[in-house]
Amino acid sequence: MLQHILHRTMLITLASLLFTLPALAAETGFKAPSAEQVLETLNPEHPRVMITKETLRQLKKDIQEDELLRQWVKDLQDDALKLLGQPPSHYEIPDGRRLLSVSRRVKERVRALGLIYCINRDPRLKKRLWAELEAAAKFKDWNPSHFLDTAEMTHAFAMGYDWLYHEWSEEQRATLRTAIIKLGLEPAMEVYKKKSGWHKNVNNWNQVCNGGIGTGALAIADEEPELAAQILHNAIKSLPLAMSHYAPDGGGTEGVTYWDYGSRYNIIFLSALDTALGTDFGLSQIPGFEASGEYQMHLSGAGRLSFNFGDCGLRTMGTSQHLWMAKRFKRPEFSWFRHEELRQRGISGGPLDLIWYDASGRDLDKLDFPLDKHFRGAESASMRSAWNDPNALVLGIQAGDSMNLGGHRHIDLGGFVLEALGERWAIDSGSDHETYMRHRHHNPRWFYYRIRAEGHNTLVLNPGDGPDQNIKAIAKITRFDSAPNRAEAVVDLSQAYQDHAHEVTRTFAMIDRERVTVTDEVRAKQPADLWWFMHTEAEVKLGRPASTATLRKNGKQLAVRILEPAGAVFTVMDAQPLPTSPNPQPQEKNKGRRKLAIHLPDTTSLKLTVSFEPLR
Repeated sequence: MLQHILHRTMLITLASLLFTLPALAAETGFKAPSAEQVLETLNPEHPRVMITKETLRQLKKDIQEDELLRQWVKDLQDDALKLLGQPPSHYEIPDGRRLLSVSRRVKERVRALGLIYCINRDPRLKKRLWAELEAAAKFKDWNPSHFLDTAEMTHAFAMGYDWLYHEWSEEQRATLRTAIIKLGLEPAMEVYKKKSGWHKNVNNWNQVCNGGIGTGALAIADEEPELAAQILHNAIKSLPLAMSHYAPDGGGTEGVTYWDYGSRYNIIFLSALDTALGTDFGLSQIPGFEASGEYQMHLSGAGRLSFNFGDCGLRTMGTSQHLWMAKRFKRPEFSWFRHEELRQRGISGGPLDLIWYDASGRDLDKLDFPLDKHFRGAESASMRSAWNDPNALVLGIQAGDSMNLGGHRHIDLGGFVLEALGERWAIDSGSDHETYMRHRHHNPRWFYYRIRAEGHNTLVLNPGDGPDQNIKAIAKITRFDSAPNRAEAVVDLSQAYQDHAHEVTRTFAMIDRERVTVTDEVRAKQPADLWWFMHTEAEVKLGRPASTATLRKNGKQLAVRILEPAGAVFTVMDAQPLPTSPNPQPQEKNKGRRKLAIHLPDTTSLKLTVSFEPLR
């Protein structure tokens, strides 16, 4: 039964994606160059993949003049030297499906060793780099069944081959070139010939696979022009499908850390097209792409901690590609965002930060940037009381398309994250590792607590053993207002609860930039068992009456109050499945977490308003 449900869900998801592809391509207005045209402006010199002789000369000059860059190079050089005593990577698929951890290790090693060698010419780094590449070139394959692994490894070899092209012997170049072709490009061509696959998808797989494979083609384009041209034509034709999702406002449909992953390889490819061909053929002008640099800025808290909706990780925001975007689009706020993230973490920039370095926002002391943002299409939003205030009141809102639980989505429509006083009070549950292991247990994603609506800060109506929101639902933000003293977003959740209610809306309001209210209005089809949940890591003390609660964390306090209806009260529950819910084992534990809950059985027509106010 479970396998049947899973198979049906996958077919629905695939059909939905395929149905949207022609429309997405048309929306971008983009036309890819033919295979005969694409290499007409090829730079015959090496290096040409993201760096050139000229960019290296400029980088070395900037390092001499910029103390910050010198520190970054020193730290990266120290990291590269630590690799000298480590053995080369070896072939392993630890989870039974993915070589990805190995591909990423090879990529990071090649990037660090290769770039520092280009700067200081330390022969030890070259020797260690060759050992890494030679070992991976002997792998039986780069695991094309999980093509991300192949794409990232191909990108690693593109850098290793191209950046040190004049340092390798002809025999060494032949070894690397053969690996790129046989283990990377030829398996990619097999995918491009098919009517379905990652080249027809609209998610991060499209960007990562096209980006990684595309850099491999650019690295060997003068020696294998026919194959490289076919690869590049297909990659450039495919990439706008994924980039179209940034329109119209730059939002990412898979969340902020998957925006990082997809856009990183997207920009790696655009950067490499520029250095190798002198053009990205207009890809960087696709509507919404420039604005996507704003996405992590708005969908993170006062301390840059991600609003980790869906499968996204909980980490500070700011990426190397923000520096590329700052320079390309003349947007110093993007540069500021990356520099601030590095400063806050007390770390140096990595290889991509050096390659794409931009100082335009490094010392920006005033950020002229909207406090509130609605990302249409992605249907996510945020509100805040201030930028550059570590104690700011910040609210993140999750709506949009559940995508049948594809695209790393959860059953979390109407969910929210709340920060104030430098603390995160309403948390997102985050991802569950077991949902990445479905090749072993075959459980639907909605079996797992952290994926379910009950595991998020939203409503559950008539809980049971099935999905607790409609997994085909789309929740639009139907109104979004931003004024100096008030911001408001109205989310239509009717599709999410269509089996139980005629209409459900959730209204978020930030009032006087000092407090937040969340108002739910429900018209049930028949008396419904309604639950309201908010997850937290704070200590919770219920008031008398229990229509109030005080959350305490690190000596700070947040007051929570039920403003209506009269008689509704809070309870505190463990962050675990309801008795009627699936409870497969193993699944992620939620130690140190609890949820503030409101239970209203026999609900027909309801207006429920809860306020949140930091106690300063």
